[in-house]
Amino acid sequence: MEHDARAGERAAAEGWFAHHGLPYFVDHVREDVTDRLSKGWVWLVVVVAVLAGAGSAGLVTAYGDGSWGPVAGVSVTLGVVVLYAVLALHASAIARWALRRALRSLGLLFPLATRALPMLLLFITFLFINTEVWQVSSALHGGVLWGSVLFFALAACAFLVPRVAQELDHFDDRVQVEEVLAGIAGTPMEAAGEQIVHDGVDLPEEAQVTGLQMVNLVLVLVIAQAVQVLLLSLAVFAFFVVFGAVVIDDSVITSWVGHDPTYPPGPELASHELLHVALFLAGFSGLYFTVVAITDDTYRKEFFTSVMNELARAVSMRVIYRMLDGGAGPP
Repeated sequence: MEHDARAGERAAAEGWFAHHGLPYFVDHVREDVTDRLSKGWVWLVVVVAVLAGAGSAGLVTAYGDGSWGPVAGVSVTLGVVVLYAVLALHASAIARWALRRALRSLGLLFPLATRALPMLLLFITFLFINTEVWQVSSALHGGVLWGSVLFFALAACAFLVPRVAQELDHFDDRVQVEEVLAGIAGTPMEAAGEQIVHDGVDLPEEAQVTGLQMVNLVLVLVIAQAVQVLLLSLAVFAFFVVFGAVVIDDSVITSWVGHDPTYPPGPELASHELLHVALFLAGFSGLYFTVVAITDDTYRKEFFTSVMNELARAVSMRVIYRMLDGGAGPP
């Protein structure tokens, strides 16, 4: 009976991990993914991704706008890798969680904007009315503009990933019994966790997150923060489109960029030049906010709290899951 109860608790924990985008915390899933990350499979995926990306870039450059070639190549290369991860590496659970997270976070847009936008816009607005910014942005056509936005996104990830990994390393070194109990509250592991923790657990050892589990947790935490950055960037884009359409006259745009503004088909609400500037500054704002949110203490308390809560819950659940069989799982 006790064995059946433990098996049920493990199954419930594994379902919780999958629902929260942490499939690699499940032992048998992690073993399967490890097999599919052998050198042979990795090299095959890399070769296919590079060839597909190079072919896409060549076709777009030869038969379309050449500025989209590099962007198409990078996008297809990343797409092949993501497709393999979703189909073969059980990343579909992470994708489903990320989609649910993004939809739930729509309700955070207004409070997020009211807290972050005032100081951010105070800095960014000076760039919006700067002639050189309009000249540079309006000259970015097609793939070059989207390439610059992609560069801002990759740079933001380059700042965010090491910081999240550092936070995780500090957290799993100092986790306490009270934090584990608070983390598993309201989860399927609450009852079993209280008994296991009070029976005695070597928390510093059991709380260590390594290997694929570290990769999974860092990815989930980065997505949680990236959703906030994306929402803020969209708010900045919408603000500047509306602000520019109301305040910036076509004659001013002409004097800045050296030619009359052009408009998309339909009502002449926002020119191509205005959309370019708004998109460029939105991408830059996302990068700026990412750096500030992880370095400034005030912003960090406001916007990094949800990430830390996710971290605490995941580590706490993992501690109890590993102890359900009476000992630690495979490293």
